[in-house]
Amino acid sequence: MDLLVLAVSLVAILAGAELFTNGVEWLGHRLDLGEGAVGSVLAAVGTALPETMIPLVAIVFAGGAGADEIGIGAILGAPFMLATLAMFVTGIAVVAFRRRRSAGTGVRVDVGLLAGDARAFLGAYALAIGAAFLPPELGPVGLLVAVGLLLLYARYVAAHLRAERDEALEDPQPLRLARLDRARREGPGAPPGLGVVSVQVAVALACIIVGAAFFVGAVERVAVAAGIDRTLLALLIAPIATELPEKLNSVLWVREGKDNLALGNITGAMVFQSAIPTSIALVFAPRAWTIGAGSGVAFLSAGVAVLSLGAIVLPALRRGRLTGGALLVGGAFYVAYLGVVLALAGPGGVAGG
Repeated sequence: MDLLVLAVSLVAILAGAELFTNGVEWLGHRLDLGEGAVGSVLAAVGTALPETMIPLVAIVFAGGAGADEIGIGAILGAPFMLATLAMFVTGIAVVAFRRRRSAGTGVRVDVGLLAGDARAFLGAYALAIGAAFLPPELGPVGLLVAVGLLLLYARYVAAHLRAERDEALEDPQPLRLARLDRARREGPGAPPGLGVVSVQVAVALACIIVGAAFFVGAVERVAVAAGIDRTLLALLIAPIATELPEKLNSVLWVREGKDNLALGNITGAMVFQSAIPTSIALVFAPRAWTIGAGSGVAFLSAGVAVLSLGAIVLPALRRGRLTGGALLVGGAFYVAYLGVVLALAGPGGVAGG
């Protein structure tokens, strides 16, 4: 039964990703936004919702030490998966679609935009991880850090909305739900109305969120039945499922040669994950958001995420260009961390995790 749920939910996520990439492009087009704002803000926030629900439900609504542990693992696992596996999958897509792409294995991305997202992520993540070293008794300090993270993210969004307006967004493919647009009176070539575009984005997000929820549930049941440790589940297994929308959206945009959207979708989600879910942990689970003997493996993933992103972005800054092969580095960091986790695993799960 779980295999059937996995298959059906995967189809729902795929359909949602297709509708979403098309719809969010039109939304940016209608709002006169550039690729940076569409990929790093609109698309990133939309597709980050599924994995954000895991820590929100676990920490705020479920409560308890076990739930907090799962929530913290999910918060730390999301940026790790984006910086490693999502980058790797995007690199695979660049190589796989090289014959139909005018840039071949080259990635046509605004390196300055990529560096800006990387700086925003590193700044917010450093602040959040730094708070994990504070004594849990300093609750007000954690609250101030959470407020600071929210302000940093608001500044990041505002900067994208301001700076990208003069950068034209490529004409999107025809809106998938254009036939539902009752306001199309200017002929078949007229752009769709904002209303039908918003409906398509909402339908797409519903497919992604519901599909991801069922997908994660089925994955968790299979993992628990196999006796996999809950920390390993939260760090490595659940994020694979919840990060699936980002990976699929980026693959679709890579196929169309819209590399700024593909990479911005990932890096923008990393900025979101470093600020919003971490704020939830600092406010509602300050004791769990503390580096201790039982959380070393979980917080190690944060360091691996930073190293992987740096290994991809820094060479691109020096050379002024990025290639699909460079994105494959993320896979090496994922495998290395997986090896560390499995090496530390005891008979019943992850040692110290």
